[in-house]
Amino acid sequence: MFATDLVNNGVPIHIGAALLGHLSLQTTAGYVAVFNDDVVRHYQHFLDNRRRLRPEGEYRSPTSTEWSEFEEHFDTRKVELGTCGRPYASSCRHEHACIRCPVLRVNPQMITRLEEIETDLLARRARAKAEGWLGEIEGIELTLTLLRQKHAEAVRLAEVPRPVDLGIPTPRPAGLGRGDQAVD
Repeated sequence: MFATDLVNNGVPIHIGAALLGHLSLQTTAGYVAVFNDDVVRHYQHFLDNRRRLRPEGEYRSPTSTEWSEFEEHFDTRKVELGTCGRPYASSCRHEHACIRCPVLRVNPQMITRLEEIETDLLARRARAKAEGWLGEIEGIELTLTLLRQKHAEAVRLAEVPRPVDLGIPTPRPAGLGRGDQAVD
């Protein structure tokens, strides 16, 4: 209840985690009962506070062109292996070499595809060694290292237990205290 009360009264969850001594935000989130109405209300409250601090001229309705560009950015972030986490209005600095990109978030369902890519890279490395393509070998080694890191992260994410909706508890019948049981 303490964690829920903190977050529902505007304390950011990472600060609540520090107050509670949690090393992971996931732990704190497990203790916080947040419902859709609460999320919307707190988000609106955050925006209202934020807007009071910013110059009024910054808050205008986007043009239809601006809005289309914004939506298109998020559509183009979807790639075969997952989602590109690059910020809005930024281009891909890695020339779409997603395996090497630090902002690629691999979907854990793509672990098998990562393994296929690794097999292909190993075959390419063997050919590069046979042909003496030293620059190619160096590039493949870097890609293999980064691919294996992404693979390990995807496996870790696949093993993380997801939150379970336990529903809203029902009130106790009147007259029953702790340890008392209703008798049928």
